[in-house]
Amino acid sequence: MIFVFDLDGTICFQGAPLEKHIVNALHKVQAQGHEIIFASARPIRDMLPVLPESLQDCRMIGSNGAFTYVDGLVEVEFLHASIQSQITKLVEEHQLAYLADSDWDYAYTGSVEHPMYKGIDSEKKAKKRRIHELTGFSKVLLFDPPKNVIEHVKTWPVTTFEYAEEKILDICSPNLNKIKGLERLGVKQYIAFGNDVNDRLMFEQATHSVCVGMHSVGEVATERVAQQDVHLKIMELGQVWQNQ
Repeated sequence: MIFVFDLDGTICFQGAPLEKHIVNALHKVQAQGHEIIFASARPIRDMLPVLPESLQDCRMIGSNGAFTYVDGLVEVEFLHASIQSQITKLVEEHQLAYLADSDWDYAYTGSVEHPMYKGIDSEKKAKKRRIHELTGFSKVLLFDPPKNVIEHVKTWPVTTFEYAEEKILDICSPNLNKIKGLERLGVKQYIAFGNDVNDRLMFEQATHSVCVGMHSVGEVATERVAQQDVHLKIMELGQVWQNQ
């Protein structure tokens, strides 16, 4: 069976690398013959640093489906050029704080005190550029955008995710999501672990799904589990599905 794991809030907490008991549970699942895929809102650049080297050869989906990572190769789907132009104009006109991710480099104007900042290019292998200097961008996060901006963006042919608690609007290509990433990897049957709105479709189409924590998206999951027990649930399901 294939096990698909979101990172932040699911098996990665406060932006720190995976804890040892989580890593041990994942290694045990692999030893049982299951494949592990990581599917995150982070770009591949920022997924790799939180994973131990022993798990960095796993297939990955980044930026909610914009990136795939297989055998060390990154493939990316950029936003349409016209949408990129509209976003650039929007952030300049409204002086919005944002994070724009290219295939590897990025543009960031948010606060360095923002909790997300420490997770951006933590290994200093990319370049921070201005948004118009990027060769293209796969998605943009707007930090605390006003309501009229959110409503305006939602009239565009894009996919958006709103993270109410963090006051972030995530903008990516139309019909882009983690399911699309899984389809590009040829994955049809899987067990999913997640914790937020961007995991909803993945939950709905999974053979079995686990919501970590109490987010409302758990209503469409097979079951819920507390954060402190996620490693136990990983091992439990690894055993249950070992011979199926």
